[in-house]
Amino acid sequence: MYPNYYSYLGSLSAGLTVVILIVAALIIVANWKIYEKAGVPGWGSLIPFYNAYLLYKITWGNGWYFLLNLLVIIPFVGPIVVLVITIITEYKLAQAFGQGAGFTVGLVLLPYIFTLILGFGDYRYNGMYYDNPYQR
Repeated sequence: MYPNYYSYLGSLSAGLTVVILIVAALIIVANWKIYEKAGVPGWGSLIPFYNAYLLYKITWGNGWYFLLNLLVIIPFVGPIVVLVITIITEYKLAQAFGQGAGFTVGLVLLPYIFTLILGFGDYRYNGMYYDNPYQR
């Protein structure tokens, strides 16, 4: 006589789970494509820590800079430093694919959407961006 509230909840939960799995699969494929565009193995985006190493290799030139993320353990200052490093890394990623500050804001604030745009778009990897033209 009365509708079963829990059956609606179960259906909603199952539907939401399917959507989350589809989005996760798309993000994985987009990251794979970004890594391949940059000339590093795409499968590396699947392996924890190694994917961070490859991302820092693409953006900073030295993959070992990903260890700077360990600074998060320093009280108060650590999380702020890691946030700044992350924003700079996203900026360098956008620059490496020929994009500007607007794309960087998108990568920082809406990372899943802009990762899909970067992975599935017609963007070419132009190499690392140098602030100093004499470093090239």
